[in-house]
Amino acid sequence: MIRYISLRLLFAIPALWLIVTMVFMLAHIVPGDPVQQMLGEGARAEDLQQLRHSLGLDVPVLAQYRHYLAGVVRGDLGESFRFQEPVTRVVLSHYPATLELSIFALLVCAAIGIPAGLLAAERRGTATDRAVGFFTLLGLSVPNFALGPVLILVFSVILGWLPVSGRGGPSHLILPAITLGAALAAILTRMVRISVIEELSSDYVRTARAKGLSPSAVLFRHAFRNALIPILTILGLQFGTLLAGTIVTETIFSWPGIGRLTVQAIGARDYPLLQGCIILIAVSYVFVNLLTDAVYALVDPRVRLQ
Repeated sequence: MIRYISLRLLFAIPALWLIVTMVFMLAHIVPGDPVQQMLGEGARAEDLQQLRHSLGLDVPVLAQYRHYLAGVVRGDLGESFRFQEPVTRVVLSHYPATLELSIFALLVCAAIGIPAGLLAAERRGTATDRAVGFFTLLGLSVPNFALGPVLILVFSVILGWLPVSGRGGPSHLILPAITLGAALAAILTRMVRISVIEELSSDYVRTARAKGLSPSAVLFRHAFRNALIPILTILGLQFGTLLAGTIVTETIFSWPGIGRLTVQAIGARDYPLLQGCIILIAVSYVFVNLLTDAVYALVDPRVRLQ
């Protein structure tokens, strides 16, 4: 196990380096001058040059890249242009909000997708199966940027049941978690249905039925348990997607997480902060994949991690 995880971490280093390089180059290619944006249109040329020198933006891009890469190796992500604070401190202060929202969205996804998938698989070909298929298609067809405002309009503006935006108590989590988890629940439902149907057609399931086991015991104790590997795979990928894909939802609900911080960094041309957000998201994705692989061995003893 330790050797396997070490190898995965070793393989992740080139991927992280490539991500850092691509984000750095793209951030500097995008039109816009962060110094001009910080000082305003009427700033003097001397003030612009002085601030550009203090931020290290007056040296060639390759020199900036080497300096930044050396800092990343040391754990120094630089200082945010906008907040005038270390990038590490800024991103870590916003990360708990994104992690909280992602976990609750994954719970919403699992709470909807797993029971719906099991129901559709157990009643394959019936009206129930077709109804589940219709709702999964609906969930896949409605994007986050459309679902979020509709939920706000209905449950916050018209009914007044839930807050419109911000981060506070549990009630603030409901709408953004549903917005994030709905489309993923549709994907998970289809995955659970396909995996369980495949297991239900296996020989060991027919043997279990021949022994007189109840349908629920066959479904949960045998079919669902052996279908957990692909389900865990999609859940792990979805959690990584949630960490990386909260930008739109956090912006809609004014959720103070990494996604909204990324949008603010792009708008302010805050290169160090933008790069820090992307690095944190990439590291989180790698960690989630490692955790998913480690859980395989606990769920299925046939899996051997070399």
